[in-house]
Amino acid sequence: MSKKQEDLSALQEEIRLLKEELAEYKQLVQDVSAPIIPSIIPETILVPITGKLSQERFETIISVLLNACYEQSVETVIIDFTAISKNEIDQMEVIGQSIDNLVNSLNLMGAETFFVGFTPGFTQTLMTSGLQLRTDLNTFLTFRSALQYLMKKKGMTFA
Repeated sequence: MSKKQEDLSALQEEIRLLKEELAEYKQLVQDVSAPIIPSIIPETILVPITGKLSQERFETIISVLLNACYEQSVETVIIDFTAISKNEIDQMEVIGQSIDNLVNSLNLMGAETFFVGFTPGFTQTLMTSGLQLRTDLNTFLTFRSALQYLMKKKGMTFA
């Protein structure tokens, strides 16, 4: 085997290894894009959203949540936007449609969706953007207030 062929073979192997590593990193990013935290209320999960929001990111979040609902028999999803400010939003017009798609997708799976933690800046940006938002969104200021509502709705008490 010539030196050129050896170099080419070594480069091809390096490329293969880098592609594998890239695939692992992509999976890691997908896994942390919507961490799922079990709640004290059965069949309820909390999903804190952090980082930049884009249509692609919402599609990943929807996929992760649909799988979680199916695999864990989730009835209620509480999505926490506390860490999102107007700076984390790529395109405001995408957010309204993405929230709509998220709620519709989870409803088809039989899960109710609650949103918590809209910051004043995020809320003002949404309202001044001219977006047509759903009027049936279940929103709460905090995760705690959403849990209190759910506990009351399900006739549960915290001992």
